[in-house]
Amino acid sequence: MNMQGNRQHESGNERFLTYAMLRVGVVLVVAIGLIWGAFLVADVADKPDATAGKTEMPSDTEQTAESRAQKASSHQDTASADDHAAGESGTHPPAQTTTAHADEGRDAAEHAAESPDATASHGATEPAAGGHETADSQLPKVTGVAFVQAAIKPLRYELEERFWGWRPNDLIRFTDNVNVLQEGVLEVTRRTTVKLAERISRTGSTDILDKNLERAMNWFMVNADSFWFPSAEQKYKDGLEQIQAYAERLEKGEADFYTRTDNIIPLFKTYADLLGSCDENLVKLKEKDGKPVSTFAADNYFYYAKGVASAMLPVLEAVAHDFHDTLATRGSVETLHHAIEACHLASELDPLIVSEGELDGFLANHRANMAAHVSHARFYLDVLVNTLST
Repeated sequence: MNMQGNRQHESGNERFLTYAMLRVGVVLVVAIGLIWGAFLVADVADKPDATAGKTEMPSDTEQTAESRAQKASSHQDTASADDHAAGESGTHPPAQTTTAHADEGRDAAEHAAESPDATASHGATEPAAGGHETADSQLPKVTGVAFVQAAIKPLRYELEERFWGWRPNDLIRFTDNVNVLQEGVLEVTRRTTVKLAERISRTGSTDILDKNLERAMNWFMVNADSFWFPSAEQKYKDGLEQIQAYAERLEKGEADFYTRTDNIIPLFKTYADLLGSCDENLVKLKEKDGKPVSTFAADNYFYYAKGVASAMLPVLEAVAHDFHDTLATRGSVETLHHAIEACHLASELDPLIVSEGELDGFLANHRANMAAHVSHARFYLDVLVNTLST
């Protein structure tokens, strides 16, 4: 009887231990699920804003309409001036010809002002001339200011406007996707500032570096995860203030901004290199140690590339404005627009969860989708480099 009672007691203990372990396991699974869900909700609720750093530019249609209207008006004024000059000199051209030119100029001006869509269909890419509030009121008056503002805006948004601010140096990381995206934005800001300081703001390698840009270039090199001594956020804000000071000097005519081909080619090269690095991470199947790319690593590669594209987009749009004449002389305006469109599409990719499906499978492979747009942007930047170098 005692042995039977002992067996029953031991059996009861085993059942209790099994039940307790099962309860503990369920609690742990639920807790992990809740924590993971909270992180996911935090990332979804704070999705990276692809247009946050975008510098507002008037459309090509608006610029073209204004340009054509200005040219038509100028043509009309020239005809009138020629008529007046001819009258004073005693040489009178046929009145019918002069009147026809004036009427033609007037009609062209009215047509350009009333039908911007029609002017856009001709494919003209000339920037708007001065004196027109419709387009010029939206554009900086000084060449280079649009470029500098576009370079500042993405990182400023991440530091000052995004909820929770700068995250890569948080002691406790509650989010992941935004952290990696911010590192991509930072890298574009770094490279843009270096090329602005070394190539675009001076005539050659022997020219003195602009002091504001030199300070900004150095301060952006602080590690993204530096928490204290120095704080990454503070140094980046200081760097943005230095670039802003350069922009203010630029508007006053106290700083330089050069728009030759040899000034912009280095920026296109460094952008192409950065996109190439992103592309490699987006398409590779194994890491350097031979292990397959994990789901977490794929997620990071995706959002880093998204951060790069979203920060590069407004800068390229500003290049299309400030370097328009330089690009137009080489027939490269359309090529740049292709690169801009590819960056725009990359910055718009916004999946709920980055999935790693087979390329021909049912689930999407978001890393491969991002790679397609990044690869296109890189290709067109390489074309720009080759075209402008010849």
